[in-house]
Amino acid sequence: MQDIRNIAIIAHVDHGKTTTVDKLLLAGQLFRDNQATGELILDNNDLERERGITILSKNVSINYKGTKINIIDTPGHADFGGEVERVLNMADGCLLLVDAFEGPMPQTRFVLQKAIEIGLKPIVVINKVDKPNCRPEEVQEMVFDLMFSLEATEEQLDFPTIYGSAKQGWMSDDWKKPTQDFAALLDAIVKYIPAPKILEGTPQMLITSLDYSKYVGRIAVGRVHRGELREGMDVSLCKRDGSIVKSKIKELNVFEGLGRAKVQSVQCGDICALIGIDGFEIGDSIADFNNPEPLDPIDIDEPTMSMMFTINDSPFFGKDGKYVTSRHIHDRLVRELDKNLALRVEQTDNADSWIVFGRGVLHLSVLIETMRREGYELQVGQPKVIIKEVDGMKYEPVEHLTINLPEEYSSKIIDLVTRRRGELTMMDTKNDRVFLEFTIPSRGIIGLNNMALTLSAGEAVIAHRFLEFQPWKGDIDKRQNGSIIASESGNAFAYALDKLQDRGRFFIEPQTDIYMGQIVGEHTKEGDLVVNLTKSKKLTNVRASGTDDKAKLAPAIIFSLEEALEYIKEDEYVEVTPSAIRLRKIYLDENDRKRMAKK
Repeated sequence: MQDIRNIAIIAHVDHGKTTTVDKLLLAGQLFRDNQATGELILDNNDLERERGITILSKNVSINYKGTKINIIDTPGHADFGGEVERVLNMADGCLLLVDAFEGPMPQTRFVLQKAIEIGLKPIVVINKVDKPNCRPEEVQEMVFDLMFSLEATEEQLDFPTIYGSAKQGWMSDDWKKPTQDFAALLDAIVKYIPAPKILEGTPQMLITSLDYSKYVGRIAVGRVHRGELREGMDVSLCKRDGSIVKSKIKELNVFEGLGRAKVQSVQCGDICALIGIDGFEIGDSIADFNNPEPLDPIDIDEPTMSMMFTINDSPFFGKDGKYVTSRHIHDRLVRELDKNLALRVEQTDNADSWIVFGRGVLHLSVLIETMRREGYELQVGQPKVIIKEVDGMKYEPVEHLTINLPEEYSSKIIDLVTRRRGELTMMDTKNDRVFLEFTIPSRGIIGLNNMALTLSAGEAVIAHRFLEFQPWKGDIDKRQNGSIIASESGNAFAYALDKLQDRGRFFIEPQTDIYMGQIVGEHTKEGDLVVNLTKSKKLTNVRASGTDDKAKLAPAIIFSLEEALEYIKEDEYVEVTPSAIRLRKIYLDENDRKRMAKK
């Protein structure tokens, strides 16, 4: 039997988790060639690199002094909770990575709570102790308090702590004594993380993840819970609904370094990939052919938000996307359901639109952004929270929101959040920065980010996670300002934009192609304003000193995808194509809009 350790890495966004895993891989001496490049090995998808967040969990393994260590990199964002829950099922212990200055953050708490419930043994790693104003001892006490409040057992509270700087490539038992390498952390993993228990009997494996290959289709990934699996073996696939399908393992792979290696058999406790199993879903079990005993499927948290996805039917349809029909979009959403656990898709009465349910605006916008980069064109409606009815009362999702910001802006932010039905639960001041905690309905968080950053001059650090469903909190003020809508299709002239600047702020640059019904700006007052931006200057042969003024334009406001989704109203869509994000009214013709308003 091989000596194995299975370990998951938990951290808040940006606390250095992926960097730590990359350095561990180097410590395992697997990437002697890649050592100089300094690129992130794990976050290899463009979106992950641009945003600096992990979206998909990854499996890698290293060999250290004869022990195989399977490392599972988990997302730190609560919106990707579906990823986290299933990944922790593969591990026997976890590394809790905490920033030496910020301390444990709410998203850390979210994943740590899941890990403690499953009973994983933690090792605490306090990272970034090379920062000038770090406070490692205080942070270590904060971690202890956090674990205590999450009702950790005596054994879990007796955790070892390692200090270091992943960026500079060292870990040590004492933060004042830097070392040269990661040996202190690797030794701690081998010493404190328990080896998987060896269970004799018929084979059992829970499918917790999946891979896809063009040649063999879907590949089931999971940890062998009991017994052993062999190549060519007949097995039963036990599905969530209780049905059992007979199947056969064509090929077995285990994880080595970043890739996979083909093997003849896999022992209990190791993580492997099975090729040749058809029609499985995440949460199904692989069990013995003759007398199958399924494992408990994974519970996934419910989605809290929904959005309408529909085909692009604007006048610019099909100009730059490859996939534009309803069949394309439908097939793509069904493919996403295979691997994205917290997602649900429902067909509406109309064949060209779907309602997609997810964990939050970020979760859904990452899906839209990925589709857009693959060449899809689609339109998306306003994000709505999911309302449940319990005993005739309306219940809505409520979140725990934390904001960390300089003291002088705190009153403005408290005012902003309480107007959105947020309740202040805690306020704490440390080194001229205020730490605020609120409970707030999920509706109130939509669009909050931008306003909070504006009010705090970009200083606020905002994080939130789903808490529970609570009774409806009442109405929340929406954006009051109306939209400026184009009345003609054509090219927007600087002359026309210049003459209308006192009416509001514009979202487009001069010389942009626009269509009738497109939202080109925000009105300064309530109510929509329809304008013609395709009017050019009439040229006469009279030249006078006063008539030839230059057009002085304020720069256009350019929205990111999330900002656009949070900005739109109920009667508006975001049109998403590979090269553009446009806002538009659902009804492009002004007469249609008036008719609908009367109804």
